[in-house]
Amino acid sequence: MSEAASVHASAVKVGERAVVIRGPSGSGKSRLAFDLIMAGRSGLLPSAILVGDDRVRFDTAGGELSVRPVRQLAGLIEIWGLGIRRCDFVEQAQVGLMVDLAAADAERLPPPEALRTRILGVEIPRIPVGRGFSPLPLVVAALTTASGLPNLNHDADCFKGFGNHITRTLATE
Repeated sequence: MSEAASVHASAVKVGERAVVIRGPSGSGKSRLAFDLIMAGRSGLLPSAILVGDDRVRFDTAGGELSVRPVRQLAGLIEIWGLGIRRCDFVEQAQVGLMVDLAAADAERLPPPEALRTRILGVEIPRIPVGRGFSPLPLVVAALTTASGLPNLNHDADCFKGFGNHITRTLATE
């Protein structure tokens, strides 16, 4: 097992995998974490629960990347306008998606290499979100339209009729 030092990020377990949120201070990491939790409660996404807010740790074992909260911050989340609040959390989750807020390489139609990142030698799907764009719709789309999140092969999914993607007939006319 390999463990990294704590990193400035938040993480939420959505269904079976964690969404890790990175970005500079003030970019909205805690806001997106709370939005994902609320989306899980409303039924927009599968059940969602906090892993950690502000600082998390990564571990690897058996080719999988996992995330866990920093002990001192476990169960705490910052909610803008309310301050630091306690909430339910899980001690560990396998990472399924990385969201980079205020990403310099965010594009309308990102190249495939921009949609992957490597953490501790493990490659995972990535969403680069530009400054000024709301990340929640992008994350919901990634979680509900991709065929098996680890692949995030959006081109192939568009022709398979997953989620809200365009069918082959409409896409090719």
